Amino acid sequence: MKGEYISASVTQTKKIAGDLAKNLKPNRKALVIGLTGELGSGKTTFIQGFARTLGVKDRIVSPTFVLMRRHKNLIHIDAYRIDKPKEILGLEWREMTNNPQNIILVEWVEKIKEILPKKYIQVDFKHIDKNKRWIKIKKY
Repeated sequence: MKGEYISASVTQTKKIAGDLAKNLKPNRKALVIGLTGELGSGKTTFIQGFARTLGVKDRIVSPTFVLMRRHKNLIHIDAYRIDKPKEILGLEWREMTNNPQNIILVEWVEKIKEILPKKYIQVDFKHIDKNKRWIKIKKY
């Protein structure tokens, strides 16, 4: 699932995320999904919808201060506070990305671009107005 979408609500953003989650294909390594966008543009909301679709019952909040939260094989990383991409390596990044059962969602992925696998999905968010968001999903 790739393309551009306009979301006019939290519900729509979660549905777009759920549709992506439903269309995942098995991978030889972990599936990495990187999210970019301004503060408040919908990244965490998207991850909440994605996680719910996969059956995660935990409360999904951004791990800004702890950097990472695990929900079984769904791993949520917030790279906002990262200064150097190599800081992520201390979180067992290589082991996580080599496990084909893992799905790794990274907010502020642009901060760790140089250590991303060659194949990943990027989801970009932009504010259109107070309630509307432009969302673009692309594969690398």
